[in-house]
Amino acid sequence: MEPIRLNKYLVDAGVCSRREADRLITLGKVLVNGARAALGQKVDGSEKIVVKGKLVEKPSSKRVYIAYHKPIGVICTSDPKAKDNIIDAVKYPERIFHVGRLDVASSGLILLTNDGDVVNKILRAEGKHDKEYVVTIDRSVSPEFVQILSAGVEIDGRKTLPAKVTKLGDTSFAITLVEGRNRQIRRMCEAMHVNVKRLERIRVMNIHLGDLPVGTWRHLTPAEEAQLMRMLGVTSSKE
Repeated sequence: MEPIRLNKYLVDAGVCSRREADRLITLGKVLVNGARAALGQKVDGSEKIVVKGKLVEKPSSKRVYIAYHKPIGVICTSDPKAKDNIIDAVKYPERIFHVGRLDVASSGLILLTNDGDVVNKILRAEGKHDKEYVVTIDRSVSPEFVQILSAGVEIDGRKTLPAKVTKLGDTSFAITLVEGRNRQIRRMCEAMHVNVKRLERIRVMNIHLGDLPVGTWRHLTPAEEAQLMRMLGVTSSKE
């Protein structure tokens, strides 16, 4: 492979983000062929790279993009020691990692990939990449509820960004967010003294859950992948 910066290599290998890689390199936690790595150092994949005492597996040259219908109970963590972790649930034959999170009590669409750059681009808050959910609550969805939720609700002393909210039924609604604060929808509802009974994510950017059965996954289609890359501002999935 062509030489690339070590921090990008660690992203592609699924070790951490570029920022975290630079931090680990600065702290002397990264070794290349037994020597302490330097910021800006380039590697070509032939080296023995160790991070915090653990040998880094060489990244796959083939980019993988998966849509998974996460069931309730599966935990969005790559920690192999964690019970019901998403990596064991998916059982993909190569190393992949999840893009963002869905809390354990929620179900729906989550993307997994071995492309660290795509993960970083999707997770960047400034990217305003939208995600759509269907929510069922324990009371009727009133026009006032829709209006307040759409305008933003204060949680942890900070108001959420405006959201698109559409009533679907007496106790259900769809909401599209462009930010991803921890348990955001549940906490927005709690701030309005409403309890969430069911929460399902049905879309991430241009990728739709559709009729994908619970607990199963599929590869993105070439058209989905190409559109996703355009939305992220890259010309190909190999960049």
